[in-house]
Amino acid sequence: MKALFARYEALFNQALSGEADMEAVAALYAVEVIGAAPLGVRAGKNDAEFRAAMAQGYAHYRAIGTREMRIKGLHITPIDALHCLAKVDWTSLYERKDGTEVRIDFEVHYLVQMQDGAAKVFGWITGDESAALREHGLT
Repeated sequence: MKALFARYEALFNQALSGEADMEAVAALYAVEVIGAAPLGVRAGKNDAEFRAAMAQGYAHYRAIGTREMRIKGLHITPIDALHCLAKVDWTSLYERKDGTEVRIDFEVHYLVQMQDGAAKVFGWITGDESAALREHGLT
């Protein structure tokens, strides 16, 4: 599980640098995924549309000044032999347009399944990211 999220962090930061490997990012996820946030729940397939949406998300993060995402904690709760809930504590670093640095700590809960010996994310649950970004003057 640690390897999955180490790769997740590395690929996220690679994308923030403008060198996104969307095939490698997509490989972190199961064939079908579900996401929940304050605006609702969405489900979809890990396909070209998913990769395009992820690429747009990385472009948005770069545009608002996101410089780095760091895992500061990883807590795994097994559900059964093939599934777990992974709570990841993140620290995100931003640079405002005036050059000041902002740090935001947040957590995301990931649903993970073992598939053919590899851990794959099939879902995530997030808090109100938009509110946090507004609160810190980033959007």
